[in-house]
Amino acid sequence: MQTTPKALRLHIGIFGRANVGKSTLINALTNQYTAITSPQAGTTTDPVEKSMELLPIGPVTIIDTAGLDDNTELAKQRIEKTLEIIPRCDVAVIVCDYRGWGVFETDLCIRLNEAKVPVVAVVNKLDVKAISQKNFNKIKEFCSDPILTSLEQDVKQGGNITSILKEQIVKNIPEDFTANQTVIGDLIAEGDTVVLVTPIDKEAPKGRLILPQVQVLRDILDNNAKAVVVKENQLQSALANLYSPPKLVVTDSQVFEEVSRLVPSYIPLTSFSILFARLKGDLGSFVNGVGVLALAPSGTKILIAESCTHHPIEDDIARVKIPNWIKKKTRKDFVFEYVRGHDFPKDLTPYKLVIHCGGCMTNRREILSRVYRATSQNVAITNYGVVIAYCTGILDRCLEIFKGKL
Repeated sequence: MQTTPKALRLHIGIFGRANVGKSTLINALTNQYTAITSPQAGTTTDPVEKSMELLPIGPVTIIDTAGLDDNTELAKQRIEKTLEIIPRCDVAVIVCDYRGWGVFETDLCIRLNEAKVPVVAVVNKLDVKAISQKNFNKIKEFCSDPILTSLEQDVKQGGNITSILKEQIVKNIPEDFTANQTVIGDLIAEGDTVVLVTPIDKEAPKGRLILPQVQVLRDILDNNAKAVVVKENQLQSALANLYSPPKLVVTDSQVFEEVSRLVPSYIPLTSFSILFARLKGDLGSFVNGVGVLALAPSGTKILIAESCTHHPIEDDIARVKIPNWIKKKTRKDFVFEYVRGHDFPKDLTPYKLVIHCGGCMTNRREILSRVYRATSQNVAITNYGVVIAYCTGILDRCLEIFKGKL
């Protein structure tokens, strides 16, 4: 569980005003000194992530955030950093004290509701003063079952606050949480053979496959199907050696053109990044978005968003291959700009199209928030695999396997 990628972990954001006990709560949940606690307001200055196994939930990433009423010189930047966590959260925990919810918590909850992030409320420090019924009722307008506690006392006395909070978190885990979904399992049946074409990626650490390939392979095995893993130069002989055609061929999109020539038309074909476009994002929106390439004139700005922060390499897919494929297909000169990691512009209107990576290093919640941000600003969005399939003329073929499943 400790090595589970963050992209597959439940992301739990801990929010609230300064010095209401957020870090104390995290330490109680993790049963270790994860976050610094102090009576001094503003101890937590930037979001702090802790990846761990939280029974009975499983692998999680807990994000401790700065207080939303931070009154230091860097208050504005810290609050912005705190609010930037929202798109990554699967579940949010808002901590307050006997004063209840004010402008900070109410505004935060509205933002969370807009992002469709479920909220768990914790009312702390009731050993200092009881919360009024009026303040308690205001919290219940947003959260039906607030947890009442005195965290420090509860922890010292061996109370059950952590069990209660865990139950609430489990209750609020979204049904579409990525770890609950299958990558390929609904496309195959027990005993089927799937051929995986996995060229050795220059960006993959030596001795390892890249994450999407590993996850698809694991999902095939979990569904009691068989996997044949080959590089592109062994694909033809692998297909010839099979007694019957495979149920599906899944390829790295960078070798789409070569693989599509080698795989007969009666064998379904798709890519790892298209599988992940469905798993992590909105494949329908991505397919619709790629059509902008045919309509937009030269000089149009296109944003390419990478979830990971690797250093660009020679023949980099985002900076070299995709722009070249697009130019070859459209015969137009677009202007490409780039963002990495969790950076993503609030204002997307300078762009006609966003091309997102496969998203293997981020969670579904963050990608869907980006899809929503783009579409709400009338900006098209697509992803690497869809673009490459479009540019090589085989997008329709790559989508056939998903009929009735989008």
